[in-house]
Amino acid sequence: MTLTMTEDRPAAAVPDTVPLVFEAIVKQQAIAASYNRGTVTLAPHIVYTKHGEIYLDALTLERDGQPPREAKIGAFKLTGLSGLRVTPRRFAASELFQPKDAKYDGVTLLAIEQ
Repeated sequence: MTLTMTEDRPAAAVPDTVPLVFEAIVKQQAIAASYNRGTVTLAPHIVYTKHGEIYLDALTLERDGQPPREAKIGAFKLTGLSGLRVTPRRFAASELFQPKDAKYDGVTLLAIEQ
C-alpha cells in the first residue's frame, strides 16, 4: 500500500465513500456499487485526484452480475459510484495495473502494493 500526500496537489472534494475505498484497497477486498444505471463489482487498485475530483482505477470483476468480456483497468469518478460497499470478495493485484504511469505522478492518494 502506498499513501502519498503532498501540499502542491489541488484540493479535491472528498466524498463520504473515500474511507470505504481506502479500506477495500488496504484489505484487497472488492467493492460493489451502482454505476451508470447498472451494478458493478470492482477490484480497486488506486485512488487519485484529477481536475479537483477523486478517481478510482479498478479492475471490473462483474457488471450486472456477469464477468466482463476482457479484463481491463477502468477509471471511475468516485462521485459516480452510488451505494458503494466493501464486499467479502478478496482479490490480488492485477498485472494490468501500472502504478508508475505518469497520470498518477503527484496525485496518488492510496494504491495497492504489487
